[in-house]
Amino acid sequence: MNLFDVYPVNPINIVRATGSKLWDAAGNEYLDLYGGHAVISIGHTHPHYVKSITDQLNNIGFYSNSIEIPIQKRLATQLGVISGKEDYSLFLCNSGAEANENALKLASFHTGRKKVIAFSKAFHGRTSLAVAATDNPAIVAPVNQTDNVTFLPFNDEQALSEAFTSYGSEVAAVIIEGIQGVGGIREASIPFIQLIRNLCDQYGAAFVADSVQCGYGRTGLFYAHDYAGVQADIYTMAKGMGNGFPIGAISIAPQFKASFGLLGTTFGGNHLACAAAVAVLDVMESEKLIENAKSIGDYLISELKGFDRVQEVRGRGLMIGIDLPEELAHVKKDLLVKNRIFTGEAKPNVIRILPALNIDKGIADRFLTALDERLKA
Repeated sequence: MNLFDVYPVNPINIVRATGSKLWDAAGNEYLDLYGGHAVISIGHTHPHYVKSITDQLNNIGFYSNSIEIPIQKRLATQLGVISGKEDYSLFLCNSGAEANENALKLASFHTGRKKVIAFSKAFHGRTSLAVAATDNPAIVAPVNQTDNVTFLPFNDEQALSEAFTSYGSEVAAVIIEGIQGVGGIREASIPFIQLIRNLCDQYGAAFVADSVQCGYGRTGLFYAHDYAGVQADIYTMAKGMGNGFPIGAISIAPQFKASFGLLGTTFGGNHLACAAAVAVLDVMESEKLIENAKSIGDYLISELKGFDRVQEVRGRGLMIGIDLPEELAHVKKDLLVKNRIFTGEAKPNVIRILPALNIDKGIADRFLTALDERLKA
């Protein structure tokens, strides 16, 4: 049997990793400035993380949600404190797409409505409703197509206000990334986030803050939406939550009431996933990684803005987009092949930087030096 080949794959076999460094089968060292799609939040193979998962596995790795799993409550309490949402409730699942799927379903159950407002260049996942709210026709299968999702221009306050004036009483939810990742590291403006909050309050819709990529401390606050100074009704998360172990969740405001059968999952919140997530929060707190993300991110952004051939630098903290001229679309590949540095892209000439939150200035400088070499080559 062959693999179902749906991913473009670099011909590199990574066999070992620690912190922000990777090694291939031939012993070559690489720098990881991408974290496997913003997943590696506390660095590869962090000792506390490895020990926590190992200890949990030596006791029990899995049982279903038909029994008490105390580590789920520990995770919920710890997450509430560090995120500043102690009065919210937690529902655990397995991925970002599942988180967004459940968030939109919960909003629909709560409001009794079915219309969703999403935005241009949004990416919310590949499951049924999440992909319907994703602005990429190439990945929306015919079975996922629906008239219930309306796409509006990103950061267009007038278009959003007019949409609510026209059909606000039909809207179950507005879903928005605090910073669009796949969409090119485009930040939702503070006034736009505040307007979403005000309109959702006025019309009784739910505000869903997609924090799958831009959350979990990556931007220097726990959720990127926090910069607007308002509370969403539901926050979705995954990626950095488990540092590589599959886990996702939604954080739910108090006005949403639970009932038997409302949401469900087989693997969500299993013992190993929760052990991984608790370990991540332990390290984030003890090593002050949210503060580090802001500090190193500010440094990188400031330095990158001084590069002559960089057209624009976007983002916050350690979620950074570097916009290059189209003729420099090869730079991302060159960084990997010639400098052995993993980065990401939103389109060929936009490099995405999404490293572990514990990178230091030395690693940041190694990247800046390599990028300078590539831009001058």
